[in-house]
Amino acid sequence: MGPLAVVQAVAGGLLLFFLPGFTIAKALFPERRVRGPQAVGWALELVAIAFVLSVVLTVVVGYLLLVGAPGGFSATWGNPLLETGLAAIALVAFVAGWLQGAYAREPRRPARPVAQEEGPWELDERLDRLQRERRRLERELRRAGTGEAAATGLRERIAGIVDEERTLRRRREAEYDL
Repeated sequence: MGPLAVVQAVAGGLLLFFLPGFTIAKALFPERRVRGPQAVGWALELVAIAFVLSVVLTVVVGYLLLVGAPGGFSATWGNPLLETGLAAIALVAFVAGWLQGAYAREPRRPARPVAQEEGPWELDERLDRLQRERRRLERELRRAGTGEAAATGLRERIAGIVDEERTLRRRREAEYDL
């Protein structure tokens, strides 16, 4: 096998198994970067997504060419319809990713939207913390026994926590009613 055949094999392998999926993944997730604490995880995800998307695109484009081309087609370098179609998809996805800043050093948009308010997950966590605090104070109140001054302060704190829990539950239920 000569050097030209090796170059053709590598280019064909990249077109069939990596490039279209990679450029689509970068276009879909332009804010993700392969660096920082999650670099290895995102790199593995990117390679897996690139491989799966590329294989799926190869099958779909090959099928469309088989059905659409009169007399069928053969996926060879002498008849590069499949490679041309995959290269066109990769080029369009690359341009889309480039316009979104996927290949820039720093992302144009933040990785996560900045929350103005706490979401349902944070609301539930806050309610759990309040319940744990209320239970701790109730146990402390039972242990305090007859000390009226300490008991009054604990009862006031418990009442404040109960009021905050009610407010948070109403807000959570209002979000579910939307």
